[in-house]
Amino acid sequence: MLLVFCGGKLDPALVLTAFRDRFGDVPVVGGAAAGAITRSGYGYSGLEIGLLAFGADDPVPEVLIAELLPGEEEAGRRLGQGIRDVAAEDAAVLLLFDSVAVQSPLRLHPASEIVRGVHQGLAGHRVHLLGGGLLTNMNLGDGWVFDGREVRKHLALALVFPPRVEAETVILHGCRPVSTFMRITRIEGSEVFELDGEPALDVIERMLGVSLGAPGGQDLSLIATLGQKQGDPYAPYDENDYVNRLILKANPRTGSVTLFEPDFTPGAMVQIMGRDNLLMLESVRDGMQALGAAIRRRSPLFGLYIDCAGRASARSGSPTEEAELVLRGLPPDLPFLGFYSGVEVAPFGGQARPLDWTGVLTVLCER
Repeated sequence: MLLVFCGGKLDPALVLTAFRDRFGDVPVVGGAAAGAITRSGYGYSGLEIGLLAFGADDPVPEVLIAELLPGEEEAGRRLGQGIRDVAAEDAAVLLLFDSVAVQSPLRLHPASEIVRGVHQGLAGHRVHLLGGGLLTNMNLGDGWVFDGREVRKHLALALVFPPRVEAETVILHGCRPVSTFMRITRIEGSEVFELDGEPALDVIERMLGVSLGAPGGQDLSLIATLGQKQGDPYAPYDENDYVNRLILKANPRTGSVTLFEPDFTPGAMVQIMGRDNLLMLESVRDGMQALGAAIRRRSPLFGLYIDCAGRASARSGSPTEEAELVLRGLPPDLPFLGFYSGVEVAPFGGQARPLDWTGVLTVLCER
């Protein structure tokens, strides 16, 4: 099997043909990526290809697929039922899905609905679920999936690894709260209209001390998220307590902001979170140390990094590519592949959650 991620400037059908010509009739899974990260380098020009090859003696995963239309949650439920049927307890499962449902006007396939459906289908069966949404570029241009045989749209797939494999995962963050707690007083799907009874956009601009500098409010997506703290709201700050949602766009006419996911609810307590590049790099260093300690006496097979495209320096403005820090911190002989994603999925607070502006780094080891 080949796990392949490639940039949006490449024709996926031609890429698939090229791999078949070189490797024969083996399953090719993966799909579009805003960029790739490998041992030999990283980039997001749209021309990258990242590849991980599984040989006959390697732990080849079983591939399950589900159509995302007409409903993402139902697709996730079917996928979860399939995972439950074939996965051992605590099996490592990689979830990949086409992020873009419609290009204009932009509508995403919500990761929260897919993951919620997967948990319903699992019906309490415990797995180590991680994954990412597939994009052709950082501007959410499109997305598609290699399903093992062909190129597909509106598809989710799960790679279920055999019982001999277990996963060790760290989540790398990079946001800090810049406001007090506020209550969402009006929200429809992923569009937040009011915070504490005021237009959400007015509140966010006032708290950040900025005004919209671009049509559609795209500037906000580069500097802020809305974060929901898990557990004790008055516990000391810990970046690992937060689920953050990127702001996809703002609407000055309605005073609303639209989030990447529709999983925040009326009455939810949230904070405005500032995207902090120094904190992001510090989180990478701390995460690499924690992961290194966790796998020190294990038998690692390969590493996989699912990295939010917004963390790349071209989007974040960071003077240092955090992917470079990840590469430096990996064991030198560990096979490795990473890709830039639209949304990340990782175990969080007892079950998998979609996350924004994170890096999800996992090492799969012999159990």
